[in-house]
Amino acid sequence: MRKIALSIIYVLVGTLAFGQKHANNPQQLSFRTVVDLTHALSNANPPYEETAEPLFRTKTVATIKRNHYFAREICLPEHFGTHLDAPAHFAQGKWTVDQIPPERLIAPLVVIDVSKKADRSPDYQISTDDISTWEKTNGQIPSASVVIANTGWAAHWNSVKEYRNADAKGTMHFPGYSLAAAKLLVEGRHVYALGIDTLSIDYGPSADYPVHQYTLSHSLYHLENVANLNHVPAHGATVISAPIKLAGGSGSPVRIFALVP
Repeated sequence: MRKIALSIIYVLVGTLAFGQKHANNPQQLSFRTVVDLTHALSNANPPYEETAEPLFRTKTVATIKRNHYFAREICLPEHFGTHLDAPAHFAQGKWTVDQIPPERLIAPLVVIDVSKKADRSPDYQISTDDISTWEKTNGQIPSASVVIANTGWAAHWNSVKEYRNADAKGTMHFPGYSLAAAKLLVEGRHVYALGIDTLSIDYGPSADYPVHQYTLSHSLYHLENVANLNHVPAHGATVISAPIKLAGGSGSPVRIFALVP
């Protein structure tokens, strides 16, 4: 991380982050720190489902010594590592990755810390009480924001076994959102997206993914396997999510930045 004083992007942010209606009167955004909320992609990343072959594969096709340049081919699933779920992932006819309006990918960032509760209960589900507690301290969650839960689960990232936390029957155990909390954020706060530092917005034991079904059908997108949430404040930062613009994609690896004022 490095301190940055940047104003040259104000036209972009004024147009995208604050909506098209502000395009003729852009607002300048200043910040001092950029926090990368992304895990580096590699075959060591914990997968949602275990497979015999690595899900992330690379092939070197050119080297400096042989070709005077370096290049690789890569192969990976849409939903791998730090990634974005498009609405079409669970809702037929909704936006695919390339159809998500770009102004929704730059937004105020809200971080709800439930790490102490998740530490006591791996199957913890973020509740409406957690949202109420956050708002008592920070004010109401603004509309058109991106809400990301800091469960502390990123501490297990370097251990596939601990991050997946599967029991003897193969059921995984990690925190997620409750459906009630998701409904409050969608219907009561009108947020653009939900994020979390685990493999899924739904908690590990979920078999039917009710939060995915509900939120994606309401045209939200998800950010999963988010990193470095301990380095951003509860509110005040701006998040930029930049997925690969995959035509027809159900999801995509994503680079996420938090601009901290």
